[in-house]
Amino acid sequence: MVKMESTEEQDRKLVLEFCHLLEKSKQLFNGLRDLPQYGHRQWQAYFGRTFDVYTKLWKFQQQHRMVLDSKYGLKRWQIGEIASKIGQLYYHYYLRTSETNYLNEAYQFYAAIRGRAYYSRAAKEDRPDLMVKKLRYYARFIVVCLLLKKMKLVRELVTELEKQIQEYTNTFLSYEPEDHLEWSLVLEEIKGFIKAEAAVAVLHADSNPIILSHSGSGSRLSPLTTPPCERSPHMTLSLQEILIVGSACEQAKFSELTMDMFRMLQTLEREPTESATNPLSMAHGLHGHDASPAASRIPPYGVPGSKGYQENGRHFRDNPHKYLLYKPSISQLMVFLASGVRELPLGGALLLYMSADGCFSTTKHPEDFGYELGGVATCAKRDSVDGGGLSCRGKSYKENHCLYPGDLYPFTRRPMFIVIDSDNSFVFQHIPRYFGQPLVVLMSPQDVPSAFQADVQHHGSLFTLFLHSPLTALCYICNVGDVPIHHWERCQTYVDRFITEASRLVTRCRMDEIEQGIGCIDSSYVQFFGDDFLRTLILRFVFCDVVLRLHRGFRGRHMRPRCEPQLPGSELLEHPSLSHIVFQLASALDVRGHFSEGPECD
Repeated sequence: MVKMESTEEQDRKLVLEFCHLLEKSKQLFNGLRDLPQYGHRQWQAYFGRTFDVYTKLWKFQQQHRMVLDSKYGLKRWQIGEIASKIGQLYYHYYLRTSETNYLNEAYQFYAAIRGRAYYSRAAKEDRPDLMVKKLRYYARFIVVCLLLKKMKLVRELVTELEKQIQEYTNTFLSYEPEDHLEWSLVLEEIKGFIKAEAAVAVLHADSNPIILSHSGSGSRLSPLTTPPCERSPHMTLSLQEILIVGSACEQAKFSELTMDMFRMLQTLEREPTESATNPLSMAHGLHGHDASPAASRIPPYGVPGSKGYQENGRHFRDNPHKYLLYKPSISQLMVFLASGVRELPLGGALLLYMSADGCFSTTKHPEDFGYELGGVATCAKRDSVDGGGLSCRGKSYKENHCLYPGDLYPFTRRPMFIVIDSDNSFVFQHIPRYFGQPLVVLMSPQDVPSAFQADVQHHGSLFTLFLHSPLTALCYICNVGDVPIHHWERCQTYVDRFITEASRLVTRCRMDEIEQGIGCIDSSYVQFFGDDFLRTLILRFVFCDVVLRLHRGFRGRHMRPRCEPQLPGSELLEHPSLSHIVFQLASALDVRGHFSEGPECD
């Protein structure tokens, strides 16, 4: 009898300990939303404590599942809720660190919830809040799968989400009638985003579309897709801080990611390593009986806190740190810019990417190029202005919601690389180098042929598509909707040849300058060229410029991109070897008629 009482007392203590860990984990998780979104040091310790508590909680429920089932009444949806919170932790840690391996960790937890059907009985609990948690889980899982390019799974999840929304509205419509409309809008937003993302379909032998991860088709950077470079001592800078801003009014979006933001953030990341081959993956052991992610693997790369992480004492990989800003106010943008500049280490560079609608000046004789030529809208808060002022597509903007070139002057005290994708991008070509620091501005075309205007406004900018996936962009402007995989790979070799040749020409321009004193390429390009990401952007910009210059449909200087400082013409942008490769690529795609006359291609 005494022994039984002792066992009951132990079980009671186990339940109390579980309740304590559960409550502590909820408190810490809820506190995450109060952490500052900028800077590194302010939030790292808090994330570390949160990871630590969830490690203990997950391990505890695994070790004492039988007692918790019988004495606490632990339900499978409660286990799923814990796993979902851990998945969210990893996703938000990815957003703050830009380390793509954390996306894999979030995916492993979300996949375990689906694979083990933790939420399968949620509808039977007669709790609408529980069904809402299930729907939110699906939405979050879809975001992670989109970022990992798991498009087949994305489509399966969208189908499941649609069924779950229908089940929710049929069962709980009387609780929150407006929820049906809200979730229907979420579903349509997801479907619209997926449709817009598939600009060109690459087809398998069975004519089913496939997603390419390592062939330069818009994937993240990998050893196979990193442009070659002949290094020089002048290539001193590395990209360390990035601001990606999406403010285009009518562009497809999902979860505060516009299509342009979605493409650019992948362009500026390296391929994540697969958890299955990573000995430090915290999701080890997912395939066993009722397997769940192993608690001993939280967090996978040591205590979260540093921008990089260690594997067997070796620095594993360090992506540039990113801020993702969806339609920020001008004050928010300034704060994040200042934070990025403050965090730059010695030898580091900051990249600002903006996808936004143009704000146009009505000043007839501008004298101040910093403020009197207009700029780009940072958010969609429209209001009228008395007399003159700025307009955006016929509607007035308050000056407060416009980023002017002059707003960026103070931040050029540090090396800065700017990409502006807007119908008023050219106003940023006049930014002076007051402080003598390296500065490059890449500017999108301000217009596209009328045949493409409706599509690019909703499906994402053509310029950003060139920077993300050059071959996809070329196919798009030549009305090539699908390409067989074997043909795609052959065409990709032409793009690779172009990028290699362009890299060689840039290096040769620099050597000519040193040997002959001919200043044909600005030193800013050379200093940025040693960084893999910035070199990729520069060379894809060259591809974009050459292709649009040769394409029959893009007539006029406003339909081609610009850069400041200007890249050399005859030595680079108009070099016959680059034009020849474009003609060869066009012939391979059977779209040679879209391009101006040139030499016959083999």
